[in-house]
Amino acid sequence: MKVSIFDVAKKSGLSVVTVSRVLNGAETVREKNRQKVLEAIKELNYQPSAAARSLARGKTGIIGLIVTTLQDSFFDAVVKELNEILSLQGYFLAVSVSTGMNSDGNHDLLQEDRVDGLILLSPMEESKYLLELKRRAIPYVLIDNQLPENDSYSITVDNYDGGYAATKHLLELGHTSIAHICGEEMFRSTRERRSGFLQALQDHGLAPFEIVHGEFDIASGYEACQRWLAEGNLPSAVFAGDDHIALGVINALLEAGVPVPGQVSIVGYDDHYIASQLRPHLTTVRQPADKIALAAADMLLSRISGKMKRGAGIRIDPELIVRESTVAAAD
Repeated sequence: MKVSIFDVAKKSGLSVVTVSRVLNGAETVREKNRQKVLEAIKELNYQPSAAARSLARGKTGIIGLIVTTLQDSFFDAVVKELNEILSLQGYFLAVSVSTGMNSDGNHDLLQEDRVDGLILLSPMEESKYLLELKRRAIPYVLIDNQLPENDSYSITVDNYDGGYAATKHLLELGHTSIAHICGEEMFRSTRERRSGFLQALQDHGLAPFEIVHGEFDIASGYEACQRWLAEGNLPSAVFAGDDHIALGVINALLEAGVPVPGQVSIVGYDDHYIASQLRPHLTTVRQPADKIALAAADMLLSRISGKMKRGAGIRIDPELIVRESTVAAAD
């Protein structure tokens, strides 16, 4: 027979009202009584109804998450971490894959009383979302947002520092002919990674071999490298805008019989799953999905509870992961 709140009350010797207050985190319960209730819950293995608790709190118990794609191992890792963290806090994560809002400014997760809060992961049309979220008074947090003016409630990675660290690593290995293949210009990460790359070169009095404007895909790296091969002019190192671009460069070089990293060293970005599976294993810049998710969940729950009154964005440091695709420059 299923244990009820009345059983917990009887076991603890306290009222149902007191038990309910403990379950809902009320601060008015005496510590001695709170401990009695918790001990009774443990002994009886009582599992409170999530629906009932949500109703008592006037909440849905659901956090929404909107992401543009799940065909990305970094996004996938962030979503998994968020799901685990929020589950421990008694929340369900509702994920929606969407490239933007409807023309009337609506989205399924933005409907009345559907979610207690919303996380936007690398959103497109972020300003449109924020307009609706603010109008409907839904607490939100942005991850990897594109516009600095929306940083008040955001978690971002220091992509400038990541670009600088990747380039500095190549410079310390003695490379002076370094190319950079970018992702799409619409992304803030593209611009910041490039800025870090250029600053590192400038600090050493160097100019880039070339900056190629492409997309975050394998084809961009492959096509840029094929052109260099056709021209008979290769850089000694490449800083790729992400790991997919790096894979395209490696594919083109290996097809042409150019050893990696023997003749060309390569650094990627993101530390996608493929980075540790490639041969050679890819040196890359890791975006720490666990730290990003924890910071986002903590910020959103603080907003929902009313503890966070004033916005303050958080910048998380990336980490250079040195593997096999980079070696000292040839003499």
